[in-house]
Amino acid sequence: MHVTDGRKRVAFLYGTRPEAIKMAPVVAAVRRTPGLVPVVVTSGQHREILDQVNALFGIVPDHDLALLRPGQTLDGVVAGALRGFGTYLDEAPVDAVVVQGDTSTAFAGALAAYHRHIPVVHVEAGLRTGDLYSPFPEEGNRRFVGVVADLHCAPTRAAAANLSVENVPAGRVIVTGNTVIDALMWAVEHQRVTENPLIDAAIGQGRRIVTVTLHRRESWDGGIREVAAAVARVARRQPDVLVVLPMHPNPVVRAELRPLLDPVPNVHLAEPMSYAPFCRLLACSTVVVTDSGGVQEEAPALDVPVIVTRETTERPEAVQVGAALLVGTDRDRIATTLEKLLTDDLLHKRMASAPSPFGDGRAADRIAAAVSDLLSVRRLADVGDRVGTSAS
Repeated sequence: MHVTDGRKRVAFLYGTRPEAIKMAPVVAAVRRTPGLVPVVVTSGQHREILDQVNALFGIVPDHDLALLRPGQTLDGVVAGALRGFGTYLDEAPVDAVVVQGDTSTAFAGALAAYHRHIPVVHVEAGLRTGDLYSPFPEEGNRRFVGVVADLHCAPTRAAAANLSVENVPAGRVIVTGNTVIDALMWAVEHQRVTENPLIDAAIGQGRRIVTVTLHRRESWDGGIREVAAAVARVARRQPDVLVVLPMHPNPVVRAELRPLLDPVPNVHLAEPMSYAPFCRLLACSTVVVTDSGGVQEEAPALDVPVIVTRETTERPEAVQVGAALLVGTDRDRIATTLEKLLTDDLLHKRMASAPSPFGDGRAADRIAAAVSDLLSVRRLADVGDRVGTSAS
């Protein structure tokens, strides 16, 4: 789609479900902003689950790079996205490129834009663990994007402070809150069932639910097995609890999970859930065990305690306010922590009542206004502080 009416074309590039979830509110906000028109390009990495999110939010991509290949390497993803998106930008020029988070697609998209002197907007900017290889390759990707970004949309003040330490000019940073909260609030309001009879029956009975998500690449060499063993141990000791683990499509992850968890009667290994039903599951959970970045943000907003099975996190705010516990991948530590949260009512209540540090559900509007300002469509006004808003 070529725009000839004077509006600025803002391209969005994403390829994974988490990116789609966090980009969807921004696409909608840009569509509502006078003088701007969104252009959505997908990489085709996670075809089926990506299509589900786009459909949920009424997004029809303008172009698809079709990068999905069996056994795709990181080099292959980056090279394919860089080449494919670069070709698209040459054929259908845009005025700005928006990338989200820390994926290899985001890195390639930002680099393609930089090569063409197109302004880069980084959504969820400034997250850092301090360890370039944890999480891998996400930590490297987000730092690379930060070098070429023209506008850094930091979800929290802490993320903005990280950028300040790296000498990013204050005028290029705006604290917006995290767009995942925008999407979450919409989904929880509109979705009343998980569409899984076993889970919905448990919710209807008031049964306690532990939701588990595991997929991080740095845990493939034994970490996922440790977490699965810990979950199996606690599930056997707490038979009244239903453990729900929506499995990542990656066969490496599934091969680690099934031998340990399939034999446990009260563990439900589910197929990947659509976004809105998964939000319903989160909202009805007693505890969440996860290595996901997005779930670390979503669960505190729903007053659900989080156990983070990673050695480091680029989202320390949840830990700092007491909504999450960072426990690593040692099975004994995970099992002890999970069982304590299931048996110690005071601890559970304290964590569940901790304030969510990730925003108020209006991040996307702030980002759209900042993009408009960046492109001189309008002046930035009443959208929050440059380096600081009420979003935290």
